[in-house]
Amino acid sequence: MLNRTIAPEILDAVDFNLVLPSYQKTVLKNGIEVYAIDLGTQETLMVNWVFNAGNWFEEKNLVAAATNYLLKNGTSKRNAFDINEHFEFFGSYLNRSSSNETAEITLHCQAKHAGELLPVVAELIVDSTFPEEELSIFKKNMQQRLQVSLLKNDFVAGRLIEASLFGDHHPYGKYSSLEDYAALRREDIMAFYKQYYQFGSCTIFVAGQLPKDIFALLESGFGSLPLTPLSPITNWKAHLITPSSTKKLWVDNDPNGVQGAIRIARSFPNRHHPDFQKAQVLNNIFGGFFGSRLMANIREDKGYTYGIYSYLLNQTQESAWMISTEAGKEVSRATIEEVYKEMQGLREKKIGKEELQTTRNSMIGTILGDLDGPFQVLGRWKNILLNNLNADYFYKGIETIKTISAKDLQELANKYLQPDDFYELVVV
Repeated sequence: MLNRTIAPEILDAVDFNLVLPSYQKTVLKNGIEVYAIDLGTQETLMVNWVFNAGNWFEEKNLVAAATNYLLKNGTSKRNAFDINEHFEFFGSYLNRSSSNETAEITLHCQAKHAGELLPVVAELIVDSTFPEEELSIFKKNMQQRLQVSLLKNDFVAGRLIEASLFGDHHPYGKYSSLEDYAALRREDIMAFYKQYYQFGSCTIFVAGQLPKDIFALLESGFGSLPLTPLSPITNWKAHLITPSSTKKLWVDNDPNGVQGAIRIARSFPNRHHPDFQKAQVLNNIFGGFFGSRLMANIREDKGYTYGIYSYLLNQTQESAWMISTEAGKEVSRATIEEVYKEMQGLREKKIGKEELQTTRNSMIGTILGDLDGPFQVLGRWKNILLNNLNADYFYKGIETIKTISAKDLQELANKYLQPDDFYELVVV
């Protein structure tokens, strides 16, 4: 019996032995790979279809995003209202999302209703019709949303910094305009849909309390579709990166605003580079969590901002190291100076033992949280698999967090945290 008069032993997070739960894998008749995580105490299910259909593959701006959004807006059998009503009747939620490299369809539902819902998702993949009236509504709504967003300094800064890093014609750097929305045509969307959805490349991820017949249901609904497995990222069409020649940019956007949106960023290699996981540790110390140096200096000490963070972009082909914050107009330049001072401190002096231990515990604790539940575990695996990695990458990352030395981190800081390598943008 538990003796409650004795306090339990307190362990540091780094002393835990983290294990990434394994997945089940099956391959459908058409070669589509299915990765499944059978975990959880609730009878819920998430099914996620990932297509090589992001803006990396489009010939005309916004076609990938428009196609993905309008998938749910009509087939030859059902209109948009009927489709939404069907999913709502079964208490489910169907989401679509489109990014630089991939586009996704995600179903959340009770496991017992999978048989009624999966065939409708298959219908969207092979029989969406993209009615002109739905496209017209989409264009008007997105133009209105864009007009509102362009008044926000933070939104403008996010667009401009990526265009500076990669070029405004690169999939990572291009952004939308009112004219781009106006130029969307149904025939362009139908052509993209046919190539990248009806006959596209796909992987399916499933998580939750899996029904006993889940693989049979997926085989029945998707195994005979004219889909192919996701192509390796090394086979993708290349896009030329053309970074801006201007390293420092000040943009006047809101004359009545009181804050400036600040972005400081440099290019960085992707997850396959040996420095990537090491840099994640250095980034955590620099600006990756609430106890970071940027927070301690610029928020707690100087009071210039409510929050400031640094992070590595979650992209497949190329990454970037980004510092992001909003500060008062009158202290925006001072904020940037303090960011560079923190870079200098990491270059010139080794990180102390206590600070490094706090960072290790924070990062391991975050991973522990990410493994709490089937959907979170699937998210970890999805990130690994879509980047052509395996479980070794996860365990190597844990080992890096636990063992990287202060000397290693100082060397990384001298390699990557050099102000001359960073683009600097302020939108006020």
